[in-house]
Amino acid sequence: MLDTAIRMFSERGWSVGVREIAAEAGVSFETVYAKFGSKTRLFLTAFDVAVVGDDQPVPLVDRSGFTAMSAGDRRERAAAGAALAAEIYGRTTGLYRALREGASSDTELAAKLAEAYRRQRSDVRTAGEAVAGRTLTDDEAEGLWAVISTEVYDLLVNNAGWSQSRYRDWLADTTLRLLGPA
Repeated sequence: MLDTAIRMFSERGWSVGVREIAAEAGVSFETVYAKFGSKTRLFLTAFDVAVVGDDQPVPLVDRSGFTAMSAGDRRERAAAGAALAAEIYGRTTGLYRALREGASSDTELAAKLAEAYRRQRSDVRTAGEAVAGRTLTDDEAEGLWAVISTEVYDLLVNNAGWSQSRYRDWLADTTLRLLGPA
């Protein structure tokens, strides 16, 4: 059910119905509601699973892709961060679009969007400091957060037609430029 929900919310946005998701997943509408209770809860569960790539209760900052930003030289750390961002946004950009759509009319989704941006902002600062090997200024952290955003990924990959590898290379180089000399 969750894989189907992730795919359908990503492709069709917040407007996709639970009945459509249930039919596509080969389960009854009642089964979905018994497990999740509402469309909002189904979406929020799907979103959380998509961000980290599985349903294990391990925070992103404790996962190997994140901790890889603390190993190697600055270029290797920046490349690890860019690879992680590309991987996550490849799974979640459509869900972020759906979340922004739904947040305009659902207070629980609006709260999730605010929390997702807060967490993303914090994670980007932590990642940037791992890559830089030092504490970032607020301007550096905020600028990095803006560049390493789902919106920029969406513009470059889904709208401008960049490949994942072009995006990863650009993001690693841009990160290094934003952080300045070692």
